Amino acid sequence: MGEYTHHDARHGRWVARWTLLRRNPGGALGLAGVLSIVALVLVGPLIVPLDAATHLDRIYQPPTWNYPLGTDSQGRDTFSQIVHGGRSLLWVAAAAAALSTAIAVALGSLAALAGGRTGGLIMAATDIVLTVPHFPLLAVLAAFLRLQSETLLAVILGLLSWPTLARAVRAQVLSLKSREFVEAAQALGFGRGHIIAHEILPNLRSYVAISFVLATTQALYAQVGLVFLGLVPLASQHWGVMIQYGWARGAIFHSDSVYSILAPIGAIAWLKLSLVSMAGLFDDMFNPRLLGT
Repeated sequence: MGEYTHHDARHGRWVARWTLLRRNPGGALGLAGVLSIVALVLVGPLIVPLDAATHLDRIYQPPTWNYPLGTDSQGRDTFSQIVHGGRSLLWVAAAAAALSTAIAVALGSLAALAGGRTGGLIMAATDIVLTVPHFPLLAVLAAFLRLQSETLLAVILGLLSWPTLARAVRAQVLSLKSREFVEAAQALGFGRGHIIAHEILPNLRSYVAISFVLATTQALYAQVGLVFLGLVPLASQHWGVMIQYGWARGAIFHSDSVYSILAPIGAIAWLKLSLVSMAGLFDDMFNPRLLGT
């Protein structure tokens, strides 16, 4: 018999993931939905030109071959606005979710492993941030800061969104730290960084992946809410701005404008449904018990 190599083990894990993908059609459809949206907002602008000019002769036209989603209050192609308006939304939501997840995993794991005064201080800070009403605080910050930078908005959303996950990670790590493999690593003298990276996190991959997806949806809605209220003056090519324009310009009172209103709402709902469906798939694909790791 040949030697079982690391390459064989990695190949086996990918085969197991592919098998789980086929057994979870709902999760596969969610993954396909997310990938299609990413392709739409990243590749679409290279194919579909932005219709930014005002055309008074075609305001609120119904869907046609040239305008698949009709036109908006300025006669612009709604589909073009959808294609060019999702990149900023996805970037801010994903960046905020990545930051909040990284902070939560690091602080939650450290609080569980360190314990004592260090763990108590981390949990105290977590409780303080957790009790702050996030959306009103974002509104106040928007009044003092010109949140024109997408990166700044992502950082602020990420810094306010980690406490709940940090407490959950701490509980998970407290459960794992009493396992034999963690005690063996501690007995061998490995530091906390090694234990977190090589012993704890591999058993939290599915939980962290799901938390990242849910954090993305939370950042998505928070961003759209701020843009809709006019507190974040981002570029006009944004799904939240499209909803805000439709509301401010009275589109909800015109029967012919239903497509320009439902287009960004439908795109956001499609993204949210795809993300939630994909979360169930991640629970299987990153579960070490199912992958044999």
